Amino acid sequence: MEKIKAFMKRKDIEISLKRYGIDALGAMAQGLFCSLLIGTIINTIGTQFKIPFLTQAVATISGTEYTVGGLASAMSGPAMAVAIGYALKCPPLVLFSMITVGFASNALGGAGGPLAVLFVAIIAAEFGKAISKETKVDILVTPLVTIGVGIFFSWLIAPALGQAAMKVGDFIKWATEQQPFIMGILVSVVVGMALTLPISSAAICAALVLTGLAGGAAVAGCCAQMVGFAVISFKENKWGGLVSQGIGTSMLQMGNIVKNPKIWIAPTLASAITGPIATCVFKLKMNGAPVSSGMGTCGLVGQIGVYSGWVKDVAEGTKEAITAFDWVGLVMISFVLPAVFSLIIHAGVKKLGWVKDGDMKLS
Repeated sequence: MEKIKAFMKRKDIEISLKRYGIDALGAMAQGLFCSLLIGTIINTIGTQFKIPFLTQAVATISGTEYTVGGLASAMSGPAMAVAIGYALKCPPLVLFSMITVGFASNALGGAGGPLAVLFVAIIAAEFGKAISKETKVDILVTPLVTIGVGIFFSWLIAPALGQAAMKVGDFIKWATEQQPFIMGILVSVVVGMALTLPISSAAICAALVLTGLAGGAAVAGCCAQMVGFAVISFKENKWGGLVSQGIGTSMLQMGNIVKNPKIWIAPTLASAITGPIATCVFKLKMNGAPVSSGMGTCGLVGQIGVYSGWVKDVAEGTKEAITAFDWVGLVMISFVLPAVFSLIIHAGVKKLGWVKDGDMKLS
């Protein structure tokens, strides 16, 4: 047992919730952002501004035509796997082999591919790290083991994981359609809290393919956390804090939350209010890339995702046009209501003495 522990330590193989549930999951979201999400944005820009280079096919592969954005989106599997490999500190030969692993697991996982990529990439990466530099023909053995293990597990578990993710996501979306008020609260609060915690709400939404009305509730929850913390901590953090939290991440407050969890009350209750307003009043839907559902106001990705969904729906004929009410709803849910409700609730929390000045100061 001691020899095994020493070997794993030497190979930097750490079986832990932090390594897999935080580091790998967060990296997967970055991989998705740099492929699927960027591809969607490029396509939206090309369509809206009628840029021929971005709307015309630039490559045809096996009879399928790809635009510039389409090529970026098609690389989501490899991008996720390489990002995960990077987070797991894979040596070069393992990291480069993850490109094939990501392509296989994402393809076999279907619409629920991101979840399949997460599991398969972790397994393949750790096997690759274990064999790396253990033989004199490392340049042959390491890629063979990494790719072989990755493709085997892609064949073995990726379809089932993809189907499981789809079923869970479909249930959440169905439940939100049936009970928009209750599910609006639940989805908004849970996804919003995940965004502030050191895990990836974006990766969770991508893995569950969380779109539609449920995706809109997720956007509301994330915005409530980011904008909420940005405005209630303005006294301590000024404009720098407003920007870094408002369009950066509310995760910056995690250290302060550990010291005083009550600072989390205002943004979380705000998300419980804006979630059902999004689902019941504005009928806000996220029909863009699922990863956008868990991004909130980070780089305005959530808002761009909603807009790209509108554009897609109009193009497909499922939506007549983008209306003024659509824009009002997006602005209110993303910025105005989170700020107003968070400030009101925070004033009450401070009056009770649960939170004091300086509790949300960013170092």
